[in-house]
Amino acid sequence: MRIPLANFFKGDKVIWMIFFFLCIISVMEVFSSSSMLVYDESNYWGPLTKHALLLLVGIIITVVVQNIDCKYFKIVTPFLLLVSFLTLVWVLVAGQTTNGAQRWVGLLGVQFQPSEIAKGAIVLATAQILSAMQTEDGTEKNTFKYICTATLPLVGLILLENLSTAVLILIVVVEMMFYGRVSGKILGRIVGGAVVAVALMIGLVFLLGKEEPVANDKQNFTERYDTTSSSEKVDSTSFFEDMFHRAGTWKKRIIKFVGSEDVPPDSFDLRNDAQIGYSNIAIASSEFVGKGPGNSEARDFLPQSFSDFIYAIIIEEMGLFGAILVMLLYIFLLFRAGRIADRCENAFPAFLVMGLGLMLVTQAMFNMMVAVGLAPVTGQPLPLISKGGTSTIINCAYIGAMLSVSISAKKKSTN
Repeated sequence: MRIPLANFFKGDKVIWMIFFFLCIISVMEVFSSSSMLVYDESNYWGPLTKHALLLLVGIIITVVVQNIDCKYFKIVTPFLLLVSFLTLVWVLVAGQTTNGAQRWVGLLGVQFQPSEIAKGAIVLATAQILSAMQTEDGTEKNTFKYICTATLPLVGLILLENLSTAVLILIVVVEMMFYGRVSGKILGRIVGGAVVAVALMIGLVFLLGKEEPVANDKQNFTERYDTTSSSEKVDSTSFFEDMFHRAGTWKKRIIKFVGSEDVPPDSFDLRNDAQIGYSNIAIASSEFVGKGPGNSEARDFLPQSFSDFIYAIIIEEMGLFGAILVMLLYIFLLFRAGRIADRCENAFPAFLVMGLGLMLVTQAMFNMMVAVGLAPVTGQPLPLISKGGTSTIINCAYIGAMLSVSISAKKKSTN
């Protein structure tokens, strides 16, 4: 007996198409940009095989999650919030350090980032609060307080090790509140408070941030300079310095972005500015039409070319057309999320699908802006394209949840 593929790939067909396009681009570009990993592992097909298997697992998870009724996402939200809080505390106490950042925990031989789970938990909690507080004229006055109570403890724990992810989550929550018809006055206060908070944070970063020593030539290239990392061991003389031990990295990034000047090519320090320098080289050498898939040259020198800076490799190989295509895929994903939300009869699934769409697309925009020099280095991977572990699996689960909402919305619209 044959089982039709339609029984597996349900829900919005456009989202499925976008998802598969992103996966195909991911396989191509990770294979092209993993020369450093191939050299380190002495295995030509190893990095690609691992990534392809991870994507396959992600597709299976997408299929499983799409078959979960939306009402069960509500039930699991408190559990995810609790798990996120406990694992984020675990990270701070006894987390595993990679590239100077203590963001990972290991469980049963599997290493994962609790912040990836926390992002989804926060979107779920915000969607539930917004849906429960809806009135004919918008949301109730206490909506903002409830959202802060649910989200800020997790965001605060994430911020200590991963500033860019904390900022990303806050932006998505504000976007969801705007979509959820939270009062304009409240949103204005939030923006004003955010400006003050950013100013205070930058002040703390410059006050507590320490200059990092320049690595010597004997170190591995990917460790010698990586703007997504900081020293694994940071001497601290106070409680605040210990808590903000990543301040040196943040300070370095802010100074380089805000105080950037035109530097002659022969004066540019590629050894200490490798990511920015080789990213610019990759983009400039594309000459709009690109060098063709697999023909990147900057990949051999650009740290994190398969992850944080994969968009620069996409531009180098696929040119302006490839850059626009990838950007449009994410924009279409958000557009489809909006269409699905409009079909939803209940508020929760509408806010959930929009929140997940905003999470994926906002992170993608962060990554692309960094690659082209429009934002300071953040260390955010390109969703569903960059080589990753936890982030790839969780992002596939997000797509599955969006498809689940599209299935229930479709059923209700045809009744």
